[in-house]
Amino acid sequence: MRPLNKILTVLLFGTVSSFAAERPNMVFFFADDWGRHASAYAALDGPGTVNDCIQTPHFDQLAREGVLFNNAYVSAPSCTPCRSALLAGQHFWRTGTGAVLTSAWDDSLPAYPLLLEESGYHIGFANKVWGPGVPMNAPYGGARNQYNKAGKSICHISYTVAGSMKKGKTLEEAKEEVMVTVRRNFRDFLAAREEGEPFCFWFGPTTTHRKWVRGSGQAQWGTDSDDLKGKMPPFLPDVHEVREDLNDYFGQAMAFDMAVGTLVAELKRIGEYDNTLIAVSGDHGAPGFPHGKCNLYDFGSRVPLVLSGPGVKGGRVVEDFVSLPDLAPTFLETGSVDVPESMTAKSLWPVLESDAAGWVDPTRTQAYIGRERHVPSARAGNLPYPQRAIRTKDYLLIINFKPERYPLGDPYKLDTPQEPDADAMMANTKATLPDEDAGPTKAWLVSNRNHPEWRPYFDRAYGKRPRLELYNLKKDPHQINNVALQPECREVVARLEKKLMTELETSRDPRLIDGGRYFEEQEKFSAAYKNAQKK
Repeated sequence: MRPLNKILTVLLFGTVSSFAAERPNMVFFFADDWGRHASAYAALDGPGTVNDCIQTPHFDQLAREGVLFNNAYVSAPSCTPCRSALLAGQHFWRTGTGAVLTSAWDDSLPAYPLLLEESGYHIGFANKVWGPGVPMNAPYGGARNQYNKAGKSICHISYTVAGSMKKGKTLEEAKEEVMVTVRRNFRDFLAAREEGEPFCFWFGPTTTHRKWVRGSGQAQWGTDSDDLKGKMPPFLPDVHEVREDLNDYFGQAMAFDMAVGTLVAELKRIGEYDNTLIAVSGDHGAPGFPHGKCNLYDFGSRVPLVLSGPGVKGGRVVEDFVSLPDLAPTFLETGSVDVPESMTAKSLWPVLESDAAGWVDPTRTQAYIGRERHVPSARAGNLPYPQRAIRTKDYLLIINFKPERYPLGDPYKLDTPQEPDADAMMANTKATLPDEDAGPTKAWLVSNRNHPEWRPYFDRAYGKRPRLELYNLKKDPHQINNVALQPECREVVARLEKKLMTELETSRDPRLIDGGRYFEEQEKFSAAYKNAQKK
């Protein structure tokens, strides 16, 4: 049965600590740059798709025991704004200075972990929570809640494993060495809690974030990049270099899945598994790939999501549209903590405790997504690339508020001679088009941009975009053909644009106020970041 609000129990019978002892634990597995790629989705996508080529047995097991969400989206496909929105339970554009990368947490925002801590939960994290690197004035309370003493080798596992094997370790021994650090950090966290305290733990490795050892997908995880041939989405060139890069990325996701299995086993070992709500997701799509990170297309903004544990009626696939900020009120409700009025997201508990599969909540028919600034220097004048979108079952509508700007950064230094070595090529593409992380795929596409076969791929990914983009998802699931200007689509564009703008106006999006001045002023965010670093 779902945890009921026990505030009355507290008032009548005792302290917060006795109240806390009755509440479930929570463990949130949150992978950096992990898009919707897990073997559990292969059956939903149908044969011949890339999810045929990845194996995530621990995620899949949680999906069988819990609820697998097929339409989960981030608020923004960039690290800091996505996490600010998730922690604060609202659209990213409402999170102040947290709405752009490398800026500071806005102390006026609620943060669900701190609210849980105030109510008697033991909270902590391993690896990354908010922003790039170790949190500054963090929603988890900073260093006192950090449990990384055993190391962060999971974050660069392909290099750790390769190094261990050079020293004579077998592949399995090298992987187990990494899992030992994962286990020890979690045990340190558990050892720090008071007796009877429920706990809330955030496991946030950067495993699927760039960079990783080239060829590690096949060498370390046994997947074959040739299996992706003929299955690549149409925005990615179906060539060996790109297939190998995607295969290596999948290997990193499989490493994350292995860590999920390690900590689930720990929960079972200590007898807490049946009393722990588990959530697993990622903060946006693949880095260094067209349509991925920093894009509002599905490849950049649609993510895996599963929840399982006490009160969750499992064994279901749910089609309802959910946004990751919905996790904040969900976690608070799990812990019987009042949800602040500023949290505009909606708890998932009505869906989690339902018996229905497919479409459950009739109000969950759309997701709202957006972005402002990722790399500060991506465009001349440190200007953002403001976008907002509404994603429904049948359509994706994107508004590009500044179509005169380049979406993923100014294309400078493109004519710098490229080295034949993939690592050197990756370094050469780090400076140009920087909102899309460097990597072999971007390097290959930049190097081949003048070839007539590949020029359309390059222009689609990095060229300027019109103010409005509309994609008919029944005909165009990969969002390739913009039909916003087609006469037969005028009514759809008008209807969706009105709905999107109403949401932006109702939620007081600063982009609509004074020409978006709040987001246009880079100095504000730079100062916030510098001030936070001094704390």
